[in-house]
Amino acid sequence: MGIINPFDEESVVIEELRRMLLSCSAVHRRKEEDRFNDQRPNIQPDDDTEKLVCVTSGVSFLGLSIVNRLLLNGYSVRVLVTNQEDMEKLREIDKNGTSMMTAVMANINDIDSLSEAFNGCRGIFHTSAFVDPAGLSGYSKAMADIELKACEHVMEACARTSSVRSCVLTSSLLTCLWQEKRTTDPSTIVNHDSWSDQSVCLDKKLWYALGKLKAEKSAWNIAEKSGLRLVTICGGLVTGPEVSHRNPTATFAYLKGVQEMYANGLLATVDVGSLADAHVVLYEAMDKTAFGRYVCFDDVIQCENKAAKLAQELGLKAAVITGNSQNLEEPSHHPFQLSNVKLSNLMLRRLSCNDYNS
Repeated sequence: MGIINPFDEESVVIEELRRMLLSCSAVHRRKEEDRFNDQRPNIQPDDDTEKLVCVTSGVSFLGLSIVNRLLLNGYSVRVLVTNQEDMEKLREIDKNGTSMMTAVMANINDIDSLSEAFNGCRGIFHTSAFVDPAGLSGYSKAMADIELKACEHVMEACARTSSVRSCVLTSSLLTCLWQEKRTTDPSTIVNHDSWSDQSVCLDKKLWYALGKLKAEKSAWNIAEKSGLRLVTICGGLVTGPEVSHRNPTATFAYLKGVQEMYANGLLATVDVGSLADAHVVLYEAMDKTAFGRYVCFDDVIQCENKAAKLAQELGLKAAVITGNSQNLEEPSHHPFQLSNVKLSNLMLRRLSCNDYNS
């Protein structure tokens, strides 16, 4: 689909995290100053125990953004890494030490190791950001099995860890949209109730979709048996600054079958910041109204103009997305229609409550 140009990803990640921590430190200093200057009685500090959460793959493209949002919302974040290289990145960033973010290394294949890493945390954000260990084939069929096993281990560890009350799992919109066409229905809604067909994923060799599908279904099975509170976020193609360089495996794996998605009106995108916001909103709503699965996207690419803009962002030719299509404007009808109304309604309710409280 394209060639990724050389890019110093490590330095960018380190610099972004450093800026993030400096920004969050400034926010927390202002909050402490406001609290000190506020003379109203009976002001209670936040419960630090309740505010401790863990983010897996916290140095990934999405993981960084989730960590950022959590820190800005007053959470203490434990970043779980699985290798010494990522641990060194975090040490480089946090040379002076901070109480807001800590790092812990765990073996993703060892449930006891994960449970130890999760101990003390109230919530877990499993972002499931994996790459091919060989670094050659992107997201291969073998990676689908790795995705499944890792998710099962994380969920089992959550269920075993007494402090953990809730888990937010990053799934994918691909777990919803790869279905057999229903020719008798002129317009099929694809939403949080929709599930992709595993046979379709296998036939089309959609390994990324297959991995996400199997992992999410297994997560729900474990949550149901253990009583663990779970929500899953089925996000569209993640976009954002330098996404093709900083998130190449997931980006190009997601685009397998892109021309069919585009032709059916199912190619949706979501900004990494919007997706991270959704993670935090859903986590905070799990004690009240949030439940089940949520579809998350900002835009649906349904015309050549939008496709060309997306292709430019990803460093691709527009024809990679559109094929031979010549739709310059959005067509009036597609065989499928995407809906994110469940998440949109929740976000609107949260916004209304914040406006009312302010």
